[in-house]
Amino acid sequence: MNILDIDSLTMRFGGLLALADVSFHVARGEILGLIGPNGAGKSTMFNCISGVLRPTEGDMLFEKDGKLMRINGYKPEKMTHFGVARTFQNVRLFSALTVLDNVRIGRHCRTKANFFGAVLRTRSQKEEEQRIVDESMNWLKFVDLEKFVFNTAGSLSYGFQRKLEIARSLATEPRLLLLDEPAAGMNPKETKSLIDLIHKISDLGVTVILIEHDMKLVMSICRRLVVLDHGIKIAEGGPREIRANPKVIEAYLGRGAADA
Repeated sequence: MNILDIDSLTMRFGGLLALADVSFHVARGEILGLIGPNGAGKSTMFNCISGVLRPTEGDMLFEKDGKLMRINGYKPEKMTHFGVARTFQNVRLFSALTVLDNVRIGRHCRTKANFFGAVLRTRSQKEEEQRIVDESMNWLKFVDLEKFVFNTAGSLSYGFQRKLEIARSLATEPRLLLLDEPAAGMNPKETKSLIDLIHKISDLGVTVILIEHDMKLVMSICRRLVVLDHGIKIAEGGPREIRANPKVIEAYLGRGAADA
């Protein structure tokens, strides 16, 4: 079953057409690549799916309790509750807070604490706070950042900050994870570690949509790709098919891509 159906999605900003009648689906459990040149509409698509933007036309359907429900217009906090999480093209962390606290912030969307429990410091409140710490530590171990637990987020290397943002997203218990250029600025060793991490995330049963310009990374982990150019879907298919597609070569990959 599909976890997400995008049906004729259009997004206008005044006279600018950022997405034009785009349709594709995402199967539950797959790693889908969303690629294209800068300005193709990829991040706009993520903003629509995550609730930051409400599309002008078309439908977005998300699987919940075995049924597809229309999610147009739901706010980001509601989409997080449904199980959609994302990272950003530019890392967004609380740089002055510790690594642990950054992940704890992500985990709080799944808590049941209320105002009175926090003020009175009830037993259930304290137990829940300890669970948040324990679960956050588990996610830091998952991304191999547990040794930096009390460091400030801003003191980490760029590659580790990327991993921390992913850990915070995972702490929300997503079923669909949107990764926006996670390998940007990474060296080859960090990129290899990221590939391994994405596979680990997929093994958990989390569906992944990946925006990335590193074609070696994309082609190695995505069985299917959707290609956008100027807000229009110009191709969809497997890596070999996409590499050989004349429209994709002309708009994005360049000559010689089919032989790469």
